[in-house]
Amino acid sequence: MNGTYLSGATRLAFTDSGAGLPVVFLHPTPLDHDYWRPLTERLPGVRAIVPDLRGHGASELGSSLPAGLFARVPDAPVLTMTQLAADILALLDHLELKEAVFAGCSIGGYVLLELWRQAPQRMRGLAFVCSKPQPDPEANQAKRVATIAQARATGVDALFDGSMSLIGATARKQHPQIASELRTRMKLTPEGMVAVQAGLATRPDSVATVATITAPVLAIAGGEDSAVTPADMEAFRAAPGGCQFHLLPDAGHFAAYEQQEKVAGLLSAWLKQGTV
Repeated sequence: MNGTYLSGATRLAFTDSGAGLPVVFLHPTPLDHDYWRPLTERLPGVRAIVPDLRGHGASELGSSLPAGLFARVPDAPVLTMTQLAADILALLDHLELKEAVFAGCSIGGYVLLELWRQAPQRMRGLAFVCSKPQPDPEANQAKRVATIAQARATGVDALFDGSMSLIGATARKQHPQIASELRTRMKLTPEGMVAVQAGLATRPDSVATVATITAPVLAIAGGEDSAVTPADMEAFRAAPGGCQFHLLPDAGHFAAYEQQEKVAGLLSAWLKQGTV
């Protein structure tokens, strides 16, 4: 089922399919909800709820985002993790769900950490795929300034093409069609790109948050991920609710798409263990 809902005055889109344990899947940027479809089709007994994050896919960006939070580009609107988490809580309310399990890749994982800060009682478990609790390092801050400038000057096509470098070398070699498949799932306007980059640049340090997560955690790292290293993800082992950590040596940043069966298997096993 495809649907829409309101978060404030902004209309956002989602899909809701399957029956069983509700699991909310949050996609990486600049992709849309369809990033998760090949994986969710491999998960029996799961009700897969997959939104398009604000500004992505069929979801509106909205006109009331704050500016001035990213000091290096003070006029940039900022899509904060706080706003994205509020959007997901609005989706739970729309679906009349008191709680769910959550899975997030990249920015999706950053939103999970903010959700834990805002509403831990609604999270039965948190699965992180190629995501980390650390804040943006200095080198990334400079890259985000350049990305914002490029999006404003020439649009997003070249930026989308450049993001193909995040696909692991093994996937590119064994499945050369993967680049074109993921490219078609990149649906973000230049205005959305600016707001997302500013939001990523200003996301908080969540290392201390990990130390408060009493729900079960699953962490899946890609050995070929150039954006989030396995060492970054080791920080999730500090979660007091317990953390299952898995390294996929031949996966890049889009591991849940590159290795759909392996990630689905790890997630399914984690869910079936009765820990969530």
